[in-house]
Amino acid sequence: MIGIIFWLLRELLYWYSIVVILAAVFSMLAGFGILDTRNRVVWSIGDFLYRATEPALRPIRNVLPNFGAIDISPLILLLLLQAANMLLAKIYEAIVFNSFRPLF
Repeated sequence: MIGIIFWLLRELLYWYSIVVILAAVFSMLAGFGILDTRNRVVWSIGDFLYRATEPALRPIRNVLPNFGAIDISPLILLLLLQAANMLLAKIYEAIVFNSFRPLF
């Protein structure tokens, strides 16, 4: 049972990282004018990606200095998601295999 919960959490982290990558690519394509955001379908996809990623990206953007037009907050969020995934794997290993090695 515990394995299912950890599997679900790791899958959620994986799919959220995919959404972050898609949002970054969408933002770049819309910024360069390749995607027309006046199109209703394109706007709907962009709105979904924005609403899904902005709550996690906003605190990172508030901490980072202004780099002008370059936004590295998705990269930092992806690194944090990867760190959370690794921490989750270590916790699973500690619970299931009773190995109390240091987490870091």
